[in-house]
Amino acid sequence: MKRRFFLQAATMTPAAAAATVLPARAAGNEDRGTEPYGAFDVVARFDGPGPSGIVVLPNGRIFVGFPRHAVNHPGATLGELKDGKVVPYPSAALSLPSGAVPADRLMSIHGMTLDQKGRIWAIDDGKLAGHAIPDGAAKIVCIDPETNRIVHRILLDAPVRLPDSHMNDLRVSLAHGRAGMVFVTDSSFGTSPGLVIADIASGKVRRVLTTHPSAQPVSGFMAIVEGEPRQYIPHHPQLVSGGIDGIALTPDQTRLFYAPLTSRRLYSLPVDLLSDMNATDEALGAAVRDEGEKGTADGLCFDRHGRLYTTNYEHDCILRRDPDGSFKMMIRDPRALSPDGIFATDDHIYCTFGQWNRLPSFNEKHDMRVPPYLLVRFPIEAPALFNAVPGNG
Repeated sequence: MKRRFFLQAATMTPAAAAATVLPARAAGNEDRGTEPYGAFDVVARFDGPGPSGIVVLPNGRIFVGFPRHAVNHPGATLGELKDGKVVPYPSAALSLPSGAVPADRLMSIHGMTLDQKGRIWAIDDGKLAGHAIPDGAAKIVCIDPETNRIVHRILLDAPVRLPDSHMNDLRVSLAHGRAGMVFVTDSSFGTSPGLVIADIASGKVRRVLTTHPSAQPVSGFMAIVEGEPRQYIPHHPQLVSGGIDGIALTPDQTRLFYAPLTSRRLYSLPVDLLSDMNATDEALGAAVRDEGEKGTADGLCFDRHGRLYTTNYEHDCILRRDPDGSFKMMIRDPRALSPDGIFATDDHIYCTFGQWNRLPSFNEKHDMRVPPYLLVRFPIEAPALFNAVPGNG
C-alpha cells in the first residue's frame, strides 16, 4: 500500500476503514481479449444514412446499400462510391425517392452480392420506415455494371412476402437452374422468418423452412452488446433480432450456409436440393446440417479458399471459420459496431459497420448512433513479417 493510503487508513475507525473503497488496480488481471486485434483500413466514412450491403468489383468499383426500413432517409438507397461521393446507382431516378410505383424504383436496398458473371444482385426489402410494404416494393434486382442497367427484376409479393417480412440478404448460384437460382433470407420484422428461393429463368418463387428450427430466432436469447445485457423479446426487441439472416454460398456453389440473427448456431443445406422447386419442407428439413456454433453473426461470406467469415455484433469482431471447423480471430475493434454487410474479393474482406444496435427501436426510442459509420477492409492473407536475420534465423 502506498504511504499516503496507509496513513489515511491508520487514522480511521475500523468501520470507516472497512467502508473505504480504493480504486481498482488490474495488476495483470485485465482481460486481454477485449483489446483491439488485427488491423484494417478505413475505406470510407459515412454521415447521414447508415450503410449495409457491400459489393466490390475486381476493377475496384465499390457499391453500398443504404436501407430505408429503419430510417426513411431522402438519400440514395444504392450508391457507387466515386470521387469521394455517394453517386446514386444505377441512376438517380431509380435510387433516390420518387413518385414512381414501387416496382419501378429501388425502395430500400439491403443485402448485396456478385454473381459468377460479375453482375450485382441486391435485395430490395421494400420497407420504408413507418409504412407497410406495398405490392411490387420487395424484389430481387440484378444490375449489369458494364451497362449500369437492371437486367433482372423478380418481385416478391404475397404469398412469398408476408406483412412482416424483412427480405434481408441473398446469394446467387448460376450453376443451378436454366439461368441460375437466387436464395433470399427473410429474417422478418416480426416472428415469421423463412428462406425464399427464386428461379431466374421462370421468375417462379417459393418460401421454405418457415417452421424449421434452423430458421427461427432462439427463444430467451441474450447477448452482451456494448457491455449491456440485451434479450430477445418478440415485438419488443432490445437488440438487432430476427430469424434466418446471414447467408453464404460455397465457392463451388454446392452448399448454402445460413444462420438466424438471434442465434449462435450455423446451418447448411445442399444447393441441389434447394434448387428443386418441388422439394418439400420435410425433405429440406431432414437435409439441414447443424454446423455448430459460430457466435452472434449478422453477415456471412466465403473467400476463394472456402473459408467462411462471420461478423460478430457481441464482441465487435470478425471471425474466420476454416474448412476443418476451427475459428480464427481476424479483427476486433471497438469501432466494429454491428458489423453487417460483408464481401470477399480475391485479396480483401470488406465490411460495413452500421451501429444498428443503437437505433431508436432498440433503445426506448432514443437514437444512440454517432456518425461516421465505417466501411473497412482487411487482407485475406496477413502480410509476411520482415526479419533482419539472414534466412529468417
